[in-house]
Amino acid sequence: MKTITYLFLISIFIFCSCKSGKEIYNPDKKFTTQELKKDYQLFRNILEKSHPSLYWYISKDSLDYYFDNAYASIKDSMTESQFRMLLSFVISKIDCGHTVVKSSKAYTKYFDTAQLKTFPLGLKFWKDTMIVTANLNRRDSVIKRGTVLKSINGLTQPQLTDTFFNYISTDGHSECGKYQSLSTGFAFASLYKNIFGYQDKFDISYLDSNGQEQQKTIPLYDFRSDTMNRMSFPVDHLTRKKKTPPPKFSFFTSNLQLDTTGSTAFLTLNTFDRNNHLRKFFRQTFKAIEKNHIRYLIIDLRSNGGGDAAISTLFTRYLIDKKFKVADSLYALNRKTKYDRYIEKSFLYNTMLFFVTKKRSDGKYHFGYFERHYFDPKKKNHFEGQAYLLLGGNSFSATTLFAGALKGQKNITLVGEETGGGYYGNTAWIIPDVTLPITKVRFRLPRFRLIVDKSREKDGRGVMPDVWAVPSTEAIRKGIDFKAEKVRELIEMQHEQNSHAAK
Repeated sequence: MKTITYLFLISIFIFCSCKSGKEIYNPDKKFTTQELKKDYQLFRNILEKSHPSLYWYISKDSLDYYFDNAYASIKDSMTESQFRMLLSFVISKIDCGHTVVKSSKAYTKYFDTAQLKTFPLGLKFWKDTMIVTANLNRRDSVIKRGTVLKSINGLTQPQLTDTFFNYISTDGHSECGKYQSLSTGFAFASLYKNIFGYQDKFDISYLDSNGQEQQKTIPLYDFRSDTMNRMSFPVDHLTRKKKTPPPKFSFFTSNLQLDTTGSTAFLTLNTFDRNNHLRKFFRQTFKAIEKNHIRYLIIDLRSNGGGDAAISTLFTRYLIDKKFKVADSLYALNRKTKYDRYIEKSFLYNTMLFFVTKKRSDGKYHFGYFERHYFDPKKKNHFEGQAYLLLGGNSFSATTLFAGALKGQKNITLVGEETGGGYYGNTAWIIPDVTLPITKVRFRLPRFRLIVDKSREKDGRGVMPDVWAVPSTEAIRKGIDFKAEKVRELIEMQHEQNSHAAK
């Protein structure tokens, strides 16, 4: 009996050891040229077969050139990260912000826990300017928030953006979206590592307080060795272990603040995702606005990357003053392909496409309901006051549909910068992940092309603001919300005009 028990325990140990061994991810593992070419060919075939807007902003000949060149460049083995950047370079040429390359699930899990050294600066980019927004090396008393950088390792801002923009996907020709992608969090640090590899230090050229150009060398930031950034957690004296700390940040998807004295409401909406109870939030919000006789409504959509178009359409109905359609045209190229086994939830999506789409004379599978249906404005608690929409490069997808539907309405003012999402249309709706079988690299594959209004010019631009509010060095240095400040100025002007009109 003891022998059987021992054998059982040994087998459990071996099984667990083998299982845990499989879960260890090696970021330096290299795939052979033959393996990479197999995955690459599959990557290209799937895009050419199913992407609905592959040649919307680039000719087939031009895209074929990029496809062929990338394939020819696979002459040696590569790591997953290197292969991912190759695919990202090609995909960026499609000019579709919904088509992006993603890490394998194993790499994502590894990266979340690895605490790798990183470039320490958060940066804000626009035109010919790059400015520091954060420095992880808090002991650094020189490179602080608001410091203007002239170069990093000898590369100027135009040189860096010209390089990095080749790996960033955005709708059409919206450069604002690409600038904002580089400016979000520490996205620049991640891209820098993937493009140029790890470096022990960085030679920084910056402007001092007198506007003179200076030089400084800064090291990589090491999360593990920086004791200054470690939180002082309370200690359980019985176990001598640190207790779980309280969360440092409280991220909210939606928030309403009322200033009844100024008859103003500030609504922050960071997503249109269906899982955030937004239908209830909208009802409560516009009920409160109606009850408190709010005349000015500020809606902050700068961090709203989109979500469910049905949710954004509902939100639109609370503000729009006429009937509207979501799309003039909404269609997929096919319902199923021979590559479906690589596409996430393909059976579910194909079944849905079978019931909601119909093949027409153009050979496309159209979602007729949204092409025909007009939505009415809400009657109950419909907002009749003056609304200001704060927009920027991160305003994308369903957010662009919302802003585009309201653009030009008399009581709506769009403030900020061009949206990252396309005004003419996009490739939203159903966007499954495709997993390449050998490298396990993933990419998003839009299934539908959506054209909002066929009468608009397909110029590749986002929704343009009515009032531009662009960043400045001084505003960033002082932590001033320049877009919100611009809205406050507009409300004061509107208030004065109303006061004069009442006299």
